[in-house]
Amino acid sequence: MRFGIFVGCYVVTAVAVHFGLIPSGVGDSNFLWVILLALVLSAPLSFVLLRKQRDEMSAQIVSTVGRTKARLDANRTREDEVASQ
Repeated sequence: MRFGIFVGCYVVTAVAVHFGLIPSGVGDSNFLWVILLALVLSAPLSFVLLRKQRDEMSAQIVSTVGRTKARLDANRTREDEVASQ
């Protein structure tokens, strides 16, 4: 999704540079200038537009880590019980 936002920003930036709405780069740096502008534009857009997906992924990771910790604690408790017998 982030790549899609970048591609959209790249296309919009390239069109804006082509029509002179945004100044083109110095000399032959037009391609790099457009990429840099697209990166600068897509970063905050990704942050805002992908917030819901980022929060869902974070919740999944927290859930997975919680289950893993619970399994490790259960294994430790089982090992302690076996060692004490």
